[in-house]
Amino acid sequence: MKAAAATVLFFASTLAVSGATPAAEPPHPQTMAAITAADILARDKAIADDYFEGRGPGTPAGERAASWIADEMKRIGLKPGNKGSYFQEVPSVSITMDPAKSSLSVAGPDGDKPLKFADEAMWVTPQYASSEVRIDRAPLVFAGYGVVAPEEHWNDYAGLDMKGKIAVVLINDPGFLTGDATLFKGRAMTYYGRWTYKYEEAARQGAAGVIIVHETEPAAYPWQVVRSSWSGTQSYLESPDSNKSMLPMEAWVTRETAEALFKRAGLDYNVLRIAANKRGFKAVPMAGLTASAVMHTTITHMTTRNVIGVVTGSKHPDDYVLYTAHWDHLGVKPTLPGPDKIYNGAIDNAMGVASVLEIGEAFAKAPTPPERSVAIISWTLEEQGLLGSEYFARHPIWPLSHIVGGVNSDGGLPQGKSHDMVVVGNGASEVEDILAQVLKRHGRVISPDPQPEKGSFYRSDHISLAKVGVPVIDPDGGSDLLVGGKPAAKAVRDDYTEHRYHQPSDEFDPKWDMAGPLEDTVVLYEFGQTLANSEAWPNWYKGNEFRAIRDASLKK
Repeated sequence: MKAAAATVLFFASTLAVSGATPAAEPPHPQTMAAITAADILARDKAIADDYFEGRGPGTPAGERAASWIADEMKRIGLKPGNKGSYFQEVPSVSITMDPAKSSLSVAGPDGDKPLKFADEAMWVTPQYASSEVRIDRAPLVFAGYGVVAPEEHWNDYAGLDMKGKIAVVLINDPGFLTGDATLFKGRAMTYYGRWTYKYEEAARQGAAGVIIVHETEPAAYPWQVVRSSWSGTQSYLESPDSNKSMLPMEAWVTRETAEALFKRAGLDYNVLRIAANKRGFKAVPMAGLTASAVMHTTITHMTTRNVIGVVTGSKHPDDYVLYTAHWDHLGVKPTLPGPDKIYNGAIDNAMGVASVLEIGEAFAKAPTPPERSVAIISWTLEEQGLLGSEYFARHPIWPLSHIVGGVNSDGGLPQGKSHDMVVVGNGASEVEDILAQVLKRHGRVISPDPQPEKGSFYRSDHISLAKVGVPVIDPDGGSDLLVGGKPAAKAVRDDYTEHRYHQPSDEFDPKWDMAGPLEDTVVLYEFGQTLANSEAWPNWYKGNEFRAIRDASLKK
């Protein structure tokens, strides 16, 4: 489920819970062709069962959950989606850096000064050809936001040769600090503002590394989140070059640390952070400063699986409308205080999987099949950085030019009916126009993302598809309930965030109010019906950062 930053835990397949793990796998429920709350609840209960031990990808218990979902797809009439198989194997690698054997220091006219791990800086390497990666005396360059955005006439790397250098960049994107609506999307974050993009772009520029300056407001989370998320194990997809195409070093520093570094280079951080928000900004070498790093790592390889089922289209069987939801969660953490060590993830994201399976059954058992094929996909490794969906995007089962669009279901809070449906990152694609038409028939409307500055649109699996051009919406339930209005909806969300999100207390509850999730599931089914039975090929709106990618894809 969407979070401020990727959460990483060590997975364990050993029992560490109160009481004994159930001896038997949860049974497959008896369900109806019609979409019902009882069906969604029954599947949620099964997927969130202790038997699957928090659905840690690659663990025996976690992979049992993937198998259960595949069996459920078969039971309800979905065909295998990947050349006769319900599975797409996803090879990944986990990299754990040892801080005691690793270091990052910056040398200048005043000597060589180490940065304190966790307190002043966090750094990792995604490369794994060797258990040790080194950077020696790499010059530092302040490269503004580290953004190259042709549609915005913006290039922070213009005229720079970054080979062997380290870029120091700001989090978020131009327009946020100054509130200038003419720059990118003003206060609303675009993909250029995400830390993932900054590392990707710097790698394309040939840099030796990137140091992102953390500030709480533009990052939308405090330093503690960076500290916890970037310590311990980091997960990546396996690659033929052992990730040598990625940066040797990905790093963060606190604002206070950055201010000190700029001062050592004779620069004023506060002046330059504002100057970086103007078109035509030129990167500034941090004269006299070089960084050296040692990253000593332990490397573990693992294979997990995406689960894919299909309802074949009657008229255009090679064109696909997608419904997706990640099956994985945070597994077991034996060091947790208290008797319950299992992260069951009943909302995050057993609810999403249960909902898309319910939609899949409705399509499979409908009197008339859809004209286009409908695919139900359950991703792995979402909690480890959206890796399952990223693998699919890199290795699509069907040509990307034949994927029409779709829905990603990440959570779904139990609550009453609402006047609206929030679309995270709304205003992005023409897929939203189809959803708005369906909602109108139900007397509902799309509500805008309430906090676009947090960039939540870029923090769930649909972004993996967006990066290869496919428009997928990310619905987030209602924000204005029929009973209680906006305060009631906020209370539900705040309660979940505080007491259950990414905690063992995210447990199945048979007393949940399913009126809201049910009406949302019906709407999303009708949305898919409309798209699957049309000739429409929705695109991103003009000016969107993914429009050019979709245009190129559709030309094929």
